[in-house]
Amino acid sequence: MNYRSFGRTGWQVSEISFGAWALGADWGHVSDEDALDALNAALDEGVNFIDTADVYGDGRSERLIAQVLKSRSEQVYVATKAGRRLNPHVAAGYNRENLTAYIERSLLNLDVEALDLVQLHCPPTEVYYMPETFGVLDDLVQAGKIKYYGVSVEKVEEAIKAMSFPNVQSVQIIFNIFRQRPAELFFDLAQQNQVGILARVPLASGLLSGKMTRQTTFTADDHRNYNRHGEAFDVGETFSGVDYETGLQAVEALRPLVPPGATMAQFALRWILMFDAVSCAIPGAKNRQQAVDNARASNLPPFSLETMTAIQTLYYNRIRPQVHQRW
Repeated sequence: MNYRSFGRTGWQVSEISFGAWALGADWGHVSDEDALDALNAALDEGVNFIDTADVYGDGRSERLIAQVLKSRSEQVYVATKAGRRLNPHVAAGYNRENLTAYIERSLLNLDVEALDLVQLHCPPTEVYYMPETFGVLDDLVQAGKIKYYGVSVEKVEEAIKAMSFPNVQSVQIIFNIFRQRPAELFFDLAQQNQVGILARVPLASGLLSGKMTRQTTFTADDHRNYNRHGEAFDVGETFSGVDYETGLQAVEALRPLVPPGATMAQFALRWILMFDAVSCAIPGAKNRQQAVDNARASNLPPFSLETMTAIQTLYYNRIRPQVHQRW
């Protein structure tokens, strides 16, 4: 496992980290046994950064992480999120009372005295124009409840605006072979501001694993079934906003580029790591084998210019018209 600097925090984090959404909910059933096994396997591979949220399984993901970390001695950083418990999810809800309550709940779930990193959880765009919200986070840092804070965003414009607040340490954003826009402007600005970047949805909800077909089905409690058109939350979170059929065809076009001995998923993760601005990619895993395979993407050698050019060409020809200007 290779490690990278995480913004201005002084942390060195595993470039392949662990996204724990699936351990909570929305990706079909994951047993406690499989969830704990996946987390332990990731840590055994050198992963030292886990991303979760208070709403993943209504706190289940946070509690499972706490259970694992109690049995481990390594330094592991845990990033959680706050804000999506709001109903309705509106900008006015990002206030002192609500954020403080959410932080206290995560402290209990994770069983820690201070949260390593708290991210605003894809708030409405208006929140990035509310200095008082970031003032609340500053106060929570001063109170010792959180060590650092950042944001999780849907849009590049939100990411850029968030960095105008001086204590934003990190930005989590969708970045993968099917969502390349962040690399155009945002990455340079983040490096200039020494802001860490978490690349989420790195496998486009599994499309870039190369394991899906037209016959693949998803259970009723899997967002890849119920959010295909943004029925529950931003459609960009499901298959990165790419039409499923288009995505399948693009994956087949990518397949000849995968180096011998690597999986399609490892190939997709290694592409993300070609960008120095990225602190870590945070693929999810529902079992031990997925966690191990993901982590070992860190061991793949860098891609050639020819491979990178071929991937970019595919994006421009097949994917870009569907997604580029939307997020």
